[in-house]
Amino acid sequence: MKKTLKLVFISFFFIFFIGFYFTNRLMYIKKKDHKLIFDREINAGRFHPEAFEALPKQDAAILSPFGYMIKAQLIEPHQSNRYIIIAHGVTENKVNSIKYMNLFLKRGFNAIIYDHRRHGESGGKTTSYGHYEKYDLKAVVDWLKKEKGPNLLLGIHGESMGAATMLLYAGMLEDAADFYIADCSFSNLMDQLRHQIKKELKLPPALVLPIGNLFLRLRDKYSIADVSPISVIDQIHHPILFIHSKKDDFILPSMTEKLFAQKQGPKMLFLAENGRHAQSLNDNPEGYENAIDEFLEKHVGLMIAKK
Repeated sequence: MKKTLKLVFISFFFIFFIGFYFTNRLMYIKKKDHKLIFDREINAGRFHPEAFEALPKQDAAILSPFGYMIKAQLIEPHQSNRYIIIAHGVTENKVNSIKYMNLFLKRGFNAIIYDHRRHGESGGKTTSYGHYEKYDLKAVVDWLKKEKGPNLLLGIHGESMGAATMLLYAGMLEDAADFYIADCSFSNLMDQLRHQIKKELKLPPALVLPIGNLFLRLRDKYSIADVSPISVIDQIHHPILFIHSKKDDFILPSMTEKLFAQKQGPKMLFLAENGRHAQSLNDNPEGYENAIDEFLEKHVGLMIAKK
């Protein structure tokens, strides 16, 4: 009897330890320090504070449907109806979006950069890898259309979690942008977590994921299975440019290849030769820009006169 009780106690302790450890790492993932991001982008020559400050811009605080404020900046150097929204990756903030913004400013677009929930200056208590973030993105799109009118040529660019968020948003209720650029998205969170658990925790995913998912449903009110861009990709009718580095070992390029294969209608794939996760632009700048130009000209109908 004592042996049985001891085994039951150990089992419950193990389940609670795994459940809380897993969900804490997921929900409260350690974010990069703002100064680290700021200095990194300056030192790499991707962010020039004086040039950025000289751009016509306005700060915006956009109400999330979950009650907190999403902090954004609207940058408008052009008298144009072309707008791009940039969604950053997990642990980053909107400073990381500036390098992508610059590509589109050079191509005659205005831009919105913003902080995801629980990142940068935005509110929100947990990170959900696109599940709740997609509703915040909808709030940003709705705010922009209210401010600038409905007749916009609108694109959305997302990196990593931002790309997954964008795809989930586009396949949710409305294919509301005119084009999308998905840079190194995962195809579904379950497979991504399997990959990370095997690689980082050295534990069997078949043991960890059911426990972790149960605790996630209890603590943050959604399931890992809910975060699946590939399950909604066939509901996105507007053009998508898929981008991934071939050497990415964090989110595998095969995930983007699966998304590309399942997407119906206009689409394009750029697999960068160099760079690891979220480094396609940094390590392949010419190829990245050429892919964007080809995509915009072929699938969006824009002739690009770069400045």
